[in-house]
Amino acid sequence: MKNVFRVFWLLCLIIFGFSTMPVHTQEPSPVYIVPVKGTIDGGMQTFINRAYAEAEENNAAVVLLEIDTPGGLVWSAVQIRNTIHRSEIPTIAFVEEGAISAGALIALVSETLVMAPGSTMGAAEPQLGGQLADAKTLSYWVGQLEAAAEENGRDPLIARAMADAALEIPGVVQEGELLTLTPQRALELGMIDSILPDRQAVLEEYGFDENPRVELEPEFAEFFVRWITDPYVSTILLTVGLAGLVLEIFTVGFGIAGTIGLASLSLYFAGHIIAGLTGFEAILLFILGVILLAVETLVLPGFGVAGIGGVAALIAGIIMASPTVNHGVSSLVIAIIGTGVLLAISVKFLPTRKVWKRLILGDRQVSEEGYNAPSTELRELVGLEGVSITPLRPSGAVKIGDKRVDVVTQGGFISSGSKVKVVKVEGTRVVVERLND
Repeated sequence: MKNVFRVFWLLCLIIFGFSTMPVHTQEPSPVYIVPVKGTIDGGMQTFINRAYAEAEENNAAVVLLEIDTPGGLVWSAVQIRNTIHRSEIPTIAFVEEGAISAGALIALVSETLVMAPGSTMGAAEPQLGGQLADAKTLSYWVGQLEAAAEENGRDPLIARAMADAALEIPGVVQEGELLTLTPQRALELGMIDSILPDRQAVLEEYGFDENPRVELEPEFAEFFVRWITDPYVSTILLTVGLAGLVLEIFTVGFGIAGTIGLASLSLYFAGHIIAGLTGFEAILLFILGVILLAVETLVLPGFGVAGIGGVAALIAGIIMASPTVNHGVSSLVIAIIGTGVLLAISVKFLPTRKVWKRLILGDRQVSEEGYNAPSTELRELVGLEGVSITPLRPSGAVKIGDKRVDVVTQGGFISSGSKVKVVKVEGTRVVVERLND
């Protein structure tokens, strides 16, 4: 009997102990809020990659992209699309103001797509230098939009119409127009899931209002990369860099031009490397090109293998550092033109090195130094006839009218007293030929 009571009291103690232990509840996974605002570029791509990597590391419940962008680089938008597509974390895209051009792809690839009242989405025609991109680029970009829409149960033809003005969809868009959707029209066409006014409404609608929130912002390095990889800024840096190096070679100075040039090129390549647009091989090619051109200019005469190799290495390095071949080529052309203008100005106003005289003829032949142009009287002899007064072997003298003129034949012998005719005058050299009797 005592054993029964002992077991009873032991069970009571165990039950009491468990009842007084604190209950640990698992905290909900966080919601990562990521702004997609401004130009889509290499810096934005770096920021988005970091955001998803951190969200996956911390087992986030969802990533909320708050979109307000006029577009940007096609290549960067595609890389961001790939990051979202590969992530196991679901994504909600909330278009606050506009998902235009490249921003439309980022919105369409998200599993859930919400637009705020008054926002817009579309107008995604790819352009290069203000002109419609080539057919190959257009086809590639349209395919990206269609695939993103189709994957999430949206109409791929409507996505295509945002970029392809040649497509006509009756009742939706006419041929020759790009499709841009308002929230209500997008909802009617099944391109978005809902229209909600703000972030809080979005989180409440999809059941994440109680989850902790992590709001990310671009770091300084990402702001720096966004500035460096901006198409206009990167072209200016490339122009200043090339011009600085060329001016350093051809002008006498204290290395200021070269220092500025190297600093500009360092910023250009550093920004593109940090953004993941290129690797160190681009810098190595560029440096090799500069060395080969310097050797060709300063050491070797003429323009040979070193010069051709230097130009090829420079072009390859710059294009490899660019997000696309077209962007690299256009930036390089602008940089070369700008370098030429700055070099022409420097030659006129700055002291130049002796190497410049090896490339262009700068000496003037003036009469004070014994250089005299041929007399106009000699040029007037062409076509006139005369008689040789000495044998022409092949040089000698002839009499034309009452003038004695020193002449040469075109290689043959002409005996004295023969009739001759002046056939051409080359400087002070009068050429004659025998006339048949």
